[in-house]
Amino acid sequence: MKVAVITRHAITNYGSLLQAFATQQVIEELGHTCEIIDYVRNDESYSQHEKTLLARKPEWNRNLIKKAIYLALRQPESIASGRRFETEQSKYLHLTKRYASSEELLEDKPIADVYMTGSDQVWGPVENGSYDSSYCLSFTNDSDKRIAYAASFGRTEMTSEIENFFKKWLSRYRYIGVREDSAVSLLNKMGIDSVQVLDPTLLLDSTFWSKTAKPIKEKKYVLVYQLHNDKRVGAYAAQVAKTRELPLIRVSTSFHQISREGKLIWCPEIGKFLSYIKNAECMVTDSFHGTAFAINFNTPFVEVLPNNKTGTRNVSILQMMGLSDRILKDYTDTALAWRKIDFLSSNRILEKERENSIHTLRKIIES
Repeated sequence: MKVAVITRHAITNYGSLLQAFATQQVIEELGHTCEIIDYVRNDESYSQHEKTLLARKPEWNRNLIKKAIYLALRQPESIASGRRFETEQSKYLHLTKRYASSEELLEDKPIADVYMTGSDQVWGPVENGSYDSSYCLSFTNDSDKRIAYAASFGRTEMTSEIENFFKKWLSRYRYIGVREDSAVSLLNKMGIDSVQVLDPTLLLDSTFWSKTAKPIKEKKYVLVYQLHNDKRVGAYAAQVAKTRELPLIRVSTSFHQISREGKLIWCPEIGKFLSYIKNAECMVTDSFHGTAFAINFNTPFVEVLPNNKTGTRNVSILQMMGLSDRILKDYTDTALAWRKIDFLSSNRILEKERENSIHTLRKIIES
């Protein structure tokens, strides 16, 4: 069958791209064809970041001089990283034609046997803070088969208005698999059945990802992979590296992180990004997908929960794998980084969960 997947594949973020690639890969390994619906809202296109960057910074937008300075610092970086990721997207993903709005999807939706909402925070707010029903397959007909695999709300708090929005659209799905246990609870509250499944990057084992990885020149190092703005993360990572007299490497799509602790490797290609995680002596991260790849590669890691409301996904995967003790509670506890991890146990859990999730994915596509 042909499966059309809508997901957040075009954000300048490694996890977003890799989860889309993994979803596509596993569907094809199950014997089906897969296309990623190339839905990139105008306000989320890197080419339009002049508007979207400033929309979040009203204090800069009101002052012409501040506005010019801010754009001069941020716009070139956004365009450069956006172009790099666009190249990677075209390399790894089987994309439909480009859709820039929900209206375009409604007018000429991709033809498929199954329409799937894919993984990542597809049911969270988009760039302007609103919720986009396109990620709830609002462009499909009642006769179409609608499913979701490893979809995420990204958070647990929801107003009655947002809850009604999702109740309206998600009640039309035939099957729903979600990434976090908290999402199962949210949907159950709405009277909608769902099951918890693995993030698609974990459906592919370390052997597959090792083949995708590309060589890097660095040998022994501590890695920091940080998505959220918390100065304590870099300071902690620097102390971890210092305890073993190792260099600190920082991987990021944001060039402004050059001012933070560690040697910045800016926007490496996907294969090298994977290698930096695989070969690290230890990784300090606040990223869900950084954590997922550390678990898959058996790379020692420390989990720093994000200083916002999106950490439920990180907690959920760690609880599932029996690795909750990797969450940092004391920023002076550098010994945690070097405390041995029982990967034998987590590998057994992962293997079982992988088998169950692939079985679920096959079932929801084919039944």
